[in-house]
This record gives sequence, C-alpha cells and structure tokens, in this order.
Amino acid sequence: MTSTRDVSLDRLRLVGLRARGHHGVLASERRDGQEFVVDVELGLDTRPAAAKDDLSATVDYGALADELTAAVRSHPVHLVETLAQRLAEVCLTPSAVAWVEVTVHKPGAPIAQAFDDVTLTIHRSRK
Repeated sequence: MTSTRDVSLDRLRLVGLRARGHHGVLASERRDGQEFVVDVELGLDTRPAAAKDDLSATVDYGALADELTAAVRSHPVHLVETLAQRLAEVCLTPSAVAWVEVTVHKPGAPIAQAFDDVTLTIHRSRK
C-alpha cells in the first residue's frame, strides 16, 4: 500500500470516535488503559450507492464505527503506529474504499509536560 490519494473520489469522514485501549510502551498504559480518539477519512465513489439508494453499495459507517472500536479494544500493541495500521486495514476491507487517512489521537499520553494531544496520521491505499 502507498500513500497515494485520488482526490477525485468522494470522501466519507468519521471524526472523534472514542474507545478505550491498552496500548503503549509503559506497563501502566497496558495495565490501566486510556481513551484513544480516532478520525478516519475514506475515499470512495458513492455514485453507485446514490443511484440505487443502496447501503450495500457503499460503506456502512455505523458498522465501520463498531469495527474500529473493536480494533482499538483488541489486543494491546506498543506503538500508536501499529494501532493506526490496524485501523487502516479495517477501513480498507470494503471493496468500495480506494484509500484511507487515519488519525489516532492519544490525549492521555504519558508526557511530563503540559500538552493537548498527541496524534499520528497515516495514509494507505489499495494502489
């Protein structure tokens, strides 16, 4: 997969999805867990779904939210990079999706200094 995005495609966004996960390098993160916030943007052609008014021809964003939440809650990993890749793979499962941008927010990251958020954004595509 590469980071190429076809901007001529339609974009479906799911923003601010919250789920508790036990990801991180520190033992306390893996033991206690913390909230992760996920934003995804999917590139797809929605014209077939619109023409038939048919959910099966597009991405069911309710089901996607459930799958992404399950992926955050599933087995712990050390790196937010690994979690972001896992989420991108979930988003690319529907054949209608050509590319995805995933942002993982880790607002409770164990940083001694005052901060608002830590984020990682990745781009993945089928091409």
